[in-house]
Amino acid sequence: MNATHNTGLAGDKQRETRSLGFNIGIPRTWEIHFSLRFIDSITENKYWILAVAVWLSELPKPQLGEPRDLSTLRMQPAQDDVLTLSQTLDGLLGKDTVQVELIPEKKGLFLKHVEYQVTSQRYKISVYRRYSDFDVFHEVLLQRFAYRVVPALPPKRMLKGVLTSLSEREFIEGRRRGLGRFLNLVARHPFFSEDELVKTFFTFSGSDVQSKLRDTCKKTGDEFMINRIATQAKEYLPADIQAQFSTSREMIRNIHNSFQRLRDRAEKMVERSKDNASDLLMFGKELSTLGSDASPLPSLASSQSTWGTLRQSLKSLSVEFAVLSDKAAQQGRREEDDVVEKLNLFLDLLQSYRDLCERHEKGVLHEHQKALHKYSVMKRQMMSATVQHKEQASVEQLESRIVQQENAIQTMELRNYFSLFCLHQETQLIFTYLPITSHILGSFVNSQVQGHREMGEVWSDLQPKLGCLFSGNNGLKHSI
Repeated sequence: MNATHNTGLAGDKQRETRSLGFNIGIPRTWEIHFSLRFIDSITENKYWILAVAVWLSELPKPQLGEPRDLSTLRMQPAQDDVLTLSQTLDGLLGKDTVQVELIPEKKGLFLKHVEYQVTSQRYKISVYRRYSDFDVFHEVLLQRFAYRVVPALPPKRMLKGVLTSLSEREFIEGRRRGLGRFLNLVARHPFFSEDELVKTFFTFSGSDVQSKLRDTCKKTGDEFMINRIATQAKEYLPADIQAQFSTSREMIRNIHNSFQRLRDRAEKMVERSKDNASDLLMFGKELSTLGSDASPLPSLASSQSTWGTLRQSLKSLSVEFAVLSDKAAQQGRREEDDVVEKLNLFLDLLQSYRDLCERHEKGVLHEHQKALHKYSVMKRQMMSATVQHKEQASVEQLESRIVQQENAIQTMELRNYFSLFCLHQETQLIFTYLPITSHILGSFVNSQVQGHREMGEVWSDLQPKLGCLFSGNNGLKHSI
């Protein structure tokens, strides 16, 4: 029985050993080299375990690195696609919606300051800003993102003594709308929207937001200093980048001109709606004036004249015309808010693109050319100093200046390519916004449909009331 038990145990050892060899990859020669008896004895010995441990230690080990290196594993865009903006219009519009409301604030007898309540849907907070805060925000944005489309601010004031009180109110309202467009374009920009400057402007509730903005800008520098591919921008640019830029610039210029004309026509429609509202109201008031005349009819009037009864009915019609005036005014506001404002939003973006193109040509390229000219002058001075055998100290100083200028030129060249890189992306941004045309047309059609329906309902309600005035003819059966 013991023999049987030992034999069974040996068989178990054998199966266990072979199974172990299969699972961990022990070389087949081990099973051939050792007899079952030797294996049976060595499994009871710690040296066999040590041998396996040594063999396992010789297997390759994965290099996990340090925990602090995990930050470098964040998802990055594909290297071949860094130039392309993967954005849609709906995605841009969904980034944020900013409301700017006017809060008049008077200080002193003569000075009047205007404060704005700025509410970001994304950050779910309201802050209070002066125009000077917007001005500093715009300033630091241009410093940080000199190679991007930074929308312009509306003017702070107009010429004193020229505006009446009514036109001044209109100017302040127009400036409020302009500030709202500026903030919405900034908050929806694919690069601005994630920047600390933007978050600071929308969320900082301290007493000195201007100093906070300037300090934030100084800590990091401009985009060229913080962008990870700024110095390699040339590698990602297509060979025909200049030709693409020229073609796109001309196309966008034509689009800009067309949208300006569309905006001008839309503004005229708004003015017509407002004038229509004013005319309808005055029309009703004149009817009321006629109806309010209580003078007795002269003896010359026919005994069959119905003027006495008619003029009493005219007074009540002024109510319906006041309603019609209100509907026309609402139509004008819809056209202004839904159509003109969206046209102005896109026009602000188009104008900022044209400003960016000018900054590229008159700024980066111009400075690069000036640096090259200065470098050529210094090289000629160096050649002249060598030929004339000037003092060694003077020659060394000139050599040092040349090296500094070479470094400056190299930096300018890198900035020039990065400027082109950003310009290429901003051009894509303009074309991403182009489908806003369908939004504008949809708003225009909807505003007209709603306005005509509401006006038609009031006119329809008014028509039966005229039956009392014209004996059921409604003034339509007999032409004059």
